[in-house]
Amino acid sequence: MTPRRRALAAVAIALASAFFFTCTYVLNRAAAVDGGHWAWTAALRYLITLPLMLPLMPWQGGAAPVWRAIRAQPGPWLLWSGIGFVLFYVCLSWAAASGPSWLVAGTFQLTVIAGMLCAPLLYRGGGARDPRARIPLPALTTGAVVVLGVLLLQFGHGGGALDRQGWFALALVAVAAFAYPLGNRGLLLHLERAHARSGLPELNATQRVFGMTLASQPLWWAVAAYAYAQAGAPSAGQVWLAAGVALGAGIVATVLFFQATGMVRREPTALAAAEAMQAAEILFATLIGVLWLGEAWPRGGALFGAALVVLGIVAFSLVAARAAGERRPGEALRCERGA
Repeated sequence: MTPRRRALAAVAIALASAFFFTCTYVLNRAAAVDGGHWAWTAALRYLITLPLMLPLMPWQGGAAPVWRAIRAQPGPWLLWSGIGFVLFYVCLSWAAASGPSWLVAGTFQLTVIAGMLCAPLLYRGGGARDPRARIPLPALTTGAVVVLGVLLLQFGHGGGALDRQGWFALALVAVAAFAYPLGNRGLLLHLERAHARSGLPELNATQRVFGMTLASQPLWWAVAAYAYAQAGAPSAGQVWLAAGVALGAGIVATVLFFQATGMVRREPTALAAAEAMQAAEILFATLIGVLWLGEAWPRGGALFGAALVVLGIVAFSLVAARAAGERRPGEALRCERGA
């Protein structure tokens, strides 16, 4: 596969993952409306995801290589799963009771630029030659357009007036927006270096999701204990909603997203573009929230903001394809081996 086609394929896969990720906002909002505690919403997703993934592992490279990788170096697995799964989803679940699903989804699109902004710090250990340590200016510029659309969406909601709880929720979602790509990129970098140093086998997207889910279980049981102390046992309805999130977002969407970012992990612009496809969640969340939860359509400036998000998605795809096509043959060969 040529670099250009691989970049476009990664963008398409990431866009598909955004559709399945949308159930996170919609189902979490439904659980909040029904009175479910946010901590149960967070913990149940990943406690349910683990047993759901076990039957898949024999056809996805097996669980044994994952377990060996975790036992060899448990620290990085605990760190990056704690950031990319636990911190990310605790913040997102906590914010779910604050407003419409499309509003939370819109704020989360700060992740469009979050991964790029974290890159200089994350990849600096790879030396000055690692191109991923540089922020790709075309991608950052395009991401800024998407962020502008997000801001218009936020201020177009309720006339731009947010109460104290609303601002707190937006802060939580902003933390989640940085935690998710940081955890994913951090684990990819750890596995890349571990493979180079010790020859440990490379893990595919499903194995990486399974490993992070497994490594984060102690923290999720702690969150569940807190939820029980605060609200007692979860209702059957909340368990079923969490199971829906676990299947749609925890498995299907996350595996697709990890596959997309893994394909282009050595291509800064294409990697940023794949992450930026999560911006489509705002569009999916708006449609589903209106049709299922009876939420109001965004209007005026908010509607214009949604149009900017769509424009940003298209622009990111074009920028990623162009950057991949301009890469040197030697760079393409190195990426093909790691795809």
